Amino acid sequence: MKDVSELMVDLAYSAILFESKEIANEVVNLEETMNLLLYQARITSILGARRMEEAESMSGLLQIAEGAERISNAASEIAMVLLKDIRIPARMRLALPEAEEVTIRAEIREGCDLDGVIIGDIRLQSTTGMRIIAIRRGRVWTYDPDKETYLKKDDIILAKGPEDGIEPLYKLLGSPPPPDEELIEEALDDLDRAVLLIVEMKNISELAVGLAYTALLFDSQDIAEEVVWLNERMDSMRLQLELWVLESAKKVDHVEYLRGLLHMSAFADAICSAALSIVDVLMRDIEIPPIFQKIIRESDEIISRIEVKGGSFLSGKTLKEASLGAITGMVVLAIKRGDKWIYRPKKNVRLYEGDFIIAKGRRDGECRLLALCKPDDK
Repeated sequence: MKDVSELMVDLAYSAILFESKEIANEVVNLEETMNLLLYQARITSILGARRMEEAESMSGLLQIAEGAERISNAASEIAMVLLKDIRIPARMRLALPEAEEVTIRAEIREGCDLDGVIIGDIRLQSTTGMRIIAIRRGRVWTYDPDKETYLKKDDIILAKGPEDGIEPLYKLLGSPPPPDEELIEEALDDLDRAVLLIVEMKNISELAVGLAYTALLFDSQDIAEEVVWLNERMDSMRLQLELWVLESAKKVDHVEYLRGLLHMSAFADAICSAALSIVDVLMRDIEIPPIFQKIIRESDEIISRIEVKGGSFLSGKTLKEASLGAITGMVVLAIKRGDKWIYRPKKNVRLYEGDFIIAKGRRDGECRLLALCKPDDK
C-alpha cells in the first residue's frame, strides 16, 4: 500500500504536468487496487488479533494502512481534476518543475546508452538520481516498471528525481537537456504567489509522508512532532492561498481557471493530514510489531539512517558539492546534528562528522551513500 500510494501521487502530478488523461485514468485504476489492499488489511488485522495486546498492535498497523489509502484517495482526486476538465492555469503547470523533485518526459533515441538495456542493469536512480515511473511504448503505458523491464528506441519515459539528476540522464539519452526557461516573472501578482505556494505545499506534503514513515521506522518522537508542525503549517498556507486566489478573482475574466488551484491545495492538505494520521500511532504510544521495519525495508523506496564519519567523502561538504541526488539517487529528508534536527535541508547545508543523514531511495543507492559516509581508506 505504501508503494502504490507513492506511485499514485507521482503519476497524478505527472498527469497534471503533461496534461495526460491517459496517465490520470491509470491513477484512478490504481485506486481500486488500494481499495482491495485495504480490504485485505482489515481482514488480516481481525484474524491476527487473539489478545488485547495483539489487537492494539494490529490497530496501529491498520491505521497506517488507512493513512496510505487516504494518500491514494488524494492522488486520485488530483487525477480527477484533469478528467473532469477542471481548468489548471498554465502557470501552475510551468511551476511544477520548480518543485524539489522534478518530473521530466523524454524520448529514448536509437543508439543512446539507454537503448536496448534493462533498467536493473543500469541502476539509473543510483547513478543519475532519476527514477523511471512510467514508460510509453507506442500506445501502451507501463507504470512503475520493475528492474527486469527493458528500454528501447522510441520509448517515451517519465522520470522523477532531483534537479541535478536531469543533466546526467540526458547524457545517457544522448541529447542536451532542454534550455532553462524563466518560469516565474520577477513581478509576482496574487496568482503567481498562489501558484508558488501550491508548489511549496506539494513539497511539504511529500516531506510529511516521508518523515511519517521515518518516525515509525526509528521510533522517533522528534520526527513525529515535526510532522505535526508541518500539518499546522499546511493549514496556515491553505488559508493564505485561498485569500490570494480570491484576490486574483477580481482581476481575471474566467474565474473557473482558479478553481483548479483550490482543488490542488486541498489535495496537498489531504496528503499532509494522512501523514499526520500515520504518526498518530506513535504519538499514542501504540506498539508497532517489529515486522513493520521489515515491511519498510522491503518497499520500493527504503528509508536509511546513516552517520557521516570523519575523513569520509561527505564530511565537510555541502549537499550541493556532494551531489547526493545524482550520485546515489537518495533524497535527504533530514539531518540530525547532536540534539538538533535540520528538516528538508537546502543545498548549502554542510555535512560534518557525527551528523546522521535520514534519506530515502533505492537499496543500491543506500549502498553508495554508506560508502560516501565511511572514512576514505586512501
